[in-house]
Amino acid sequence: MDAGRPSATAMAVAVSRGSHRAYDQPPWVLDDPYAQLLAGPAGPDIRASEEAVFAEPARRQSRSSIVVRARYAEDRLLAGGYHQYVILGAGLDSFAWRRPGLLGQMRVFEVDHPATQAWKRARADDLGLPVREGHTFVPVDFEAEPLETALNRARLDWSQPVFFSWLGVIIYLTTNAVEATLRTIAACAPGSEAVLSYDASEPFLDEAAREMVHTEAEMVAAAGEPYRLTFSPAEAETLVRRCGLAVAEHLTPAEVYERYFSGRADGLRPSTAERLMAARVHH
Repeated sequence: MDAGRPSATAMAVAVSRGSHRAYDQPPWVLDDPYAQLLAGPAGPDIRASEEAVFAEPARRQSRSSIVVRARYAEDRLLAGGYHQYVILGAGLDSFAWRRPGLLGQMRVFEVDHPATQAWKRARADDLGLPVREGHTFVPVDFEAEPLETALNRARLDWSQPVFFSWLGVIIYLTTNAVEATLRTIAACAPGSEAVLSYDASEPFLDEAAREMVHTEAEMVAAAGEPYRLTFSPAEAETLVRRCGLAVAEHLTPAEVYERYFSGRADGLRPSTAERLMAARVHH
């Protein structure tokens, strides 16, 4: 990634979240009125480039996956009554602005690459978005600094349970980097939890997902953020357990559809490429 620019994939995710609100029928799986604003003037160009490459069914599946992973994480965050929320690879996430009423009872830590975070903060300033007490930005270059060190610097309270969301990130990392992060999460207080998304390996994709993933892989590689890691569902569970966490929930694509998309009139459904898992600290 270019050290002076925001992540291209973070921008694309924000555009997808905005597109869900702009083009899909309510009720929205995730209602994010800030996504398009945060993406800024580049948004229409990003959308146009995606429209030039992907057919509408593929774009609908992709944005469905992007919004449902955030919705699932936030559902578990709120159901668990957590007071510390760490968003790993936060990108242009807008939780702190969408849910300002929670900031009095919850600290939100946004962890991301310094370049992306600096760009986001400048964009938020331009939009006049407030940064309230309890909303903490944690810039970290994982090649130079461990996650634990960065969270210590941000004064995370390790004695209290923490909720982590780690969405759309693992595919870009090495196995060693993923394990290091999972072990840091596993060292948190009992009751802590992480919702993570990972990309399923090719035998677990349907034809639509296989075609989309191959095209996406070429695009993100050209943007300097190549895909690296995929797992079978069994491999993903083995990895999580090896790092000291328990699998609390591991949704199949059919279960995600049933929970969040069943009964919609517009026929939206997420891609089979990305899977969702909740992992808990049980010691």
